[in-house]
Amino acid sequence: MKRISILLITVFALCGCKKFVEPALQNNGKFENIYDEPLLAHGLLLNGYTRIPTNGWTFSDVATDNAVSNDLNSGLSKIATGQWTASFNPLDQWTNSKAAIQYLNMFLTEADKVTFDALDPKLNQMFKDRLKGEGYGLRAMFMYYMLQAHGGKAGGELLGFPLLLQPENPSSDFNQPRAKFDDCMKQIYADLDQAEELLPLDYRDISSPSDIPVKYNGVATETYNRVFGRLFSQRFTARIAKAIRAKAALMAASPAFAEGSSTTWENAANFAAAVIDLNGGVNGLAANGLTWYAGGSGNQIDGLGSGANPAEVMWRTSIGQNSDLEASHFPPTLSGSGRLNPTQNLVNAFPAVNGYPIDNTASGYNEATPYANRDPRLALYIVLNGSTAGPGSTVIYTATDRNTNDGLNKVETSTRTGYYMRKLLRQDVNRNSSSISNQKHYNPHIRYTEIYLSYAEAANEAWGPLATGGHSYSAYDVIKKIRQRAGIGLNNGDAYLESIKGDKNAMRTLIRNERRLELCFEGFRFWDLRRWNANLNEPALGVNITQSTYTQINVENRAYASFMNYGPVPYSEILKFKALQQNNGW
Repeated sequence: MKRISILLITVFALCGCKKFVEPALQNNGKFENIYDEPLLAHGLLLNGYTRIPTNGWTFSDVATDNAVSNDLNSGLSKIATGQWTASFNPLDQWTNSKAAIQYLNMFLTEADKVTFDALDPKLNQMFKDRLKGEGYGLRAMFMYYMLQAHGGKAGGELLGFPLLLQPENPSSDFNQPRAKFDDCMKQIYADLDQAEELLPLDYRDISSPSDIPVKYNGVATETYNRVFGRLFSQRFTARIAKAIRAKAALMAASPAFAEGSSTTWENAANFAAAVIDLNGGVNGLAANGLTWYAGGSGNQIDGLGSGANPAEVMWRTSIGQNSDLEASHFPPTLSGSGRLNPTQNLVNAFPAVNGYPIDNTASGYNEATPYANRDPRLALYIVLNGSTAGPGSTVIYTATDRNTNDGLNKVETSTRTGYYMRKLLRQDVNRNSSSISNQKHYNPHIRYTEIYLSYAEAANEAWGPLATGGHSYSAYDVIKKIRQRAGIGLNNGDAYLESIKGDKNAMRTLIRNERRLELCFEGFRFWDLRRWNANLNEPALGVNITQSTYTQINVENRAYASFMNYGPVPYSEILKFKALQQNNGW
């Protein structure tokens, strides 16, 4: 009792001391502090970087005909099989992107009032220019992701999102209608124009005053490098702004959005060409671009200098040392969970090595040896029955008559399709619990191959397979280069490509297929099928292998309604704000 009494007296004594219950005055930060403490203002901008969707993998391919997951609780599997609603949307971007835009609006509104350098007015202005340029570029990028995920038809119009260019505050009218899709696109273009005007093409150290832009005449090279030098690599640049413009334009020109957009296929082709020209044209396509993620003999990661990129990658995340991807996607015998299982649909999309689709008799495809003489990308991206994987080159058997947990449906971490994902995974990672070895990984925000494929698609639609639209290359030239890099048709001059190069429709099919193969598992297929108004309900197929017999099996049916070419506005937002219109069907 005596101890309790002492404790109570102490508590009451402390409660009577203001300094224990009220924070010190200097701990009560005010928003106005950002004007004299630039790190606080910078934090508003950095909030945009932390929210970039491609900071992590979504593996949305499992909601398409490319893959399924052996995680039956996967939200993406659920939306593919009929549980996608306005209240349940694992691919929602409304919350994330809207929050990012709010922070960026706050920064852009206040940036000119911030003192970034009190001693040097020119240095102060350069910091303002660069950081504002990043803000405009990031805002445009998040608007693109908003349109991709939530743009759609409501009533008789194609709508985007509420177009807010000023930060909201407690007294704001939050009940704002969605702007027209085309108005959102025009704002994206305007923001990207601003970003290009304020930002360098790339961040690099210069050594000559002649390299300094005219508007900064009189600034010393070392001062210029303090703001625009190589130390800021992986921040938003004018080159990245051009690529975001090309990505957004490709979406806007596509069948699902073209009706409500003033962006044309020609616009999309020209925007992509502007990026490609800066990369050396068709010959600038990275020869080793297929293995940008690899260690070992294909290593393009371990030797990267600080902030540097391999030739295939324009913009990426920072490099991390881990084995998270391998833990999730290695087969069970490599101590992985085998989460993403490529489908037979995707396997069938890889042509024969001579370039012909496998359903063409000229391909030489043999059902008894289905993986022989195929596109080299098939074995590079997918673990097939009998493939080797992991640091010890373990043979992976997915056949049901093999006594291994890698076999079809053996355990909950086994494949459901007869295949495992190989792409993105470093084969020099060891996941054995007694000797786990981590390796370097990064996520690309933008790969050059994506932009080359965007040009091929848009140029074919705008001018046909062989016309250049005033550029030095055509859709045919780009696809030929991509297929040559993959090792396709090297012994026959790619006879299949030559046979269709005058046929716009056949070339469209080929371009879309090349996009499917080159970008598989990277989060493109889900959005591509929707912008093309393509069939979303191809059943996901697999293969049952017994005694060297390959039997196709149905693994998972898709259950998409036609209105699902456009994603929903979150139902919670519709309930809160009467001015918001929901997309048709949701």
